[in-house]
Amino acid sequence: MSDIHELIRLLGELDDDLVGCMRCGMCQAACPVFAKTGREADVARGKLALLDGLAHEMIKNPEGVKERLELCLLCGSCQASCPSGVHILDIFLKARAILTGYMGLSPVKKLIFHQLISRPKLFDSLLGLGSKLQGVFAKPVSDVLGTSCARFHSPLGDRHFPHLAAKPLHKLQKELDEPKGSSGLKVAFFPGCMADKVYPQTALAALKVLRHYGVGVFLPSGQACCGIPSLSSGDESSFETMTAINLELFEKGSFDYLVTVCATCAATLKDVWPVMLRDPELKVKAKALSGKVLDISELLVDKLGVAPIEAAHNGRKVTYHDPCHLRNSLKVTAQPRVLLKANPDVEYVEMAEAASCCGCGGSFSLAHYDLSCEIGQRKAKNIVESGASEVATSCPACIMQISDMLSQGRQEIPVRHVIEVYAENLS
Repeated sequence: MSDIHELIRLLGELDDDLVGCMRCGMCQAACPVFAKTGREADVARGKLALLDGLAHEMIKNPEGVKERLELCLLCGSCQASCPSGVHILDIFLKARAILTGYMGLSPVKKLIFHQLISRPKLFDSLLGLGSKLQGVFAKPVSDVLGTSCARFHSPLGDRHFPHLAAKPLHKLQKELDEPKGSSGLKVAFFPGCMADKVYPQTALAALKVLRHYGVGVFLPSGQACCGIPSLSSGDESSFETMTAINLELFEKGSFDYLVTVCATCAATLKDVWPVMLRDPELKVKAKALSGKVLDISELLVDKLGVAPIEAAHNGRKVTYHDPCHLRNSLKVTAQPRVLLKANPDVEYVEMAEAASCCGCGGSFSLAHYDLSCEIGQRKAKNIVESGASEVATSCPACIMQISDMLSQGRQEIPVRHVIEVYAENLS
């Protein structure tokens, strides 16, 4: 936070945003954290009550306020179910920024956000080195799920995590600036950190599909993180730095839509950038760009006319998990299912509670792994009970979390991005 005036401004905005909450409690039924803890303080209504007196509370007990605010997945389930239309995610992000402005970032987060993630070249180089050394610190658990666990005592605990890609997307695919193809469309492509560094096969599948449909692609090199990890920790400074890098890159291209393969990135670019940026010039650019942001499934179904086909007889059974940010923030639910049903080798089956959170929540799973697992294990149970031999989703973070839960349960059910399933039968 630059100065006390900025802190006062944000507190004033927060007071204005809180007016709409009627304390009706509809958020209780939707909150995955409350479903496990049963504590009023953990549901949106309880947090909003706390924020009514934030200035006083953070002076009296800043650590306590921080703990309560961070016990939240930022999944948006409460916002999606709010009858008053309160922008709860905006409120929580502003509150975290206020608290971080008052307390400051921890040295570890300051190092990660200011010196690493906000410097794309350095971030790429260090993770490239990490991919070469990961065999020393991690041992494979499941080839089917692509998971490993730590060889030694690790801050990651008992989790089963994905390998870093041997070659990230930015090494496999150089920057692109193609003309519009037979579709008459050109898109900018924002793969996001996970599809670049962990799941490049997802991004490559998206590029394959775009070329199949004659869509020109603008893919600038040097893209930064979308910034949501920093902002979730209240760090507006590095969030603004990364957003500025990306806006400058995409300003150089001409395109009809900006497409992502990450639900969280899509929601951040479309909904968070225009609201949370402070710099007036960046804010204007973000608002102009937000109207062009689409999930890859939206582009294919809504703009290019991909439609379901007759279900395969004796095809492999595939189910689908709704990422929270895609469903709750962007209201995209039908399009990914259409892509699955458009693969002639797939028999689509709907799992129970497909829309429930998988428990990842980004940094939430690092800080509250036990609770994250409790939520995630229910998702894994529903996947197994669906009878599917494969599970698809539209968010790399969900792939990571669900793979962890299935791997720990010794369930060899591969987890893939929807676009990979759709692309496999395209020539």
